[in-house]
Formats: sequence, C-alpha cells, structure tokens
Amino acid sequence: MHEPISSPMPLPPPCPLCPFTAASLAGLKATVLLLLVLLIKSRIQIRFFSALGVLLLVLQTLTVLAVGGLAGAALLAALASGWIGQRSAAA
Repeated sequence: MHEPISSPMPLPPPCPLCPFTAASLAGLKATVLLLLVLLIKSRIQIRFFSALGVLLLVLQTLTVLAVGGLAGAALLAALASGWIGQRSAAA
C-alpha cells in the first residue's frame, strides 16, 4: 500500500557554467541593497545641503544689502549734517 520512504536525492554537482552559489547570490543581493540605501541617503544629503546652501546664500545676500544700506544711510546723514562738506572746505 504505502511506498517506503526513500532517502532524498543527492544534489547534483555544481555546474561549471553556473558558478553562483546560494551564498554568493545572497552576498550580491546584500551588496545591491546596501548600494541602494547609500544612493538614497546621498540624494537626501544632496537635497538637504542644497537647501542649506540656498539658505546661507540668501542670508549672505541680505547681510550684504543691510551693510550696504547702513553705509549709504551713514553717508547720507554725514552729507545732510554738513560734516563731510565742512571737512572739505576746511582743507
């Protein structure tokens, strides 16, 4: 009635034309996954530092404009008070 349980068939010898083993395939999969994670991480860092660079550029531009505006206001105040004109006439 029942067939006797036979031992499992032995694995065939590795094919010389297909040298990949399960361990090497698992290693390749892990390497590809690691590279994908690093690529995503670098893209996030590029976007973050790009945004940070734009923010610092805007801050630098506003600082230059503020300093230039203060210098211009100081020059106009000196001209309006006659301080610059008096020094020129005295010399």
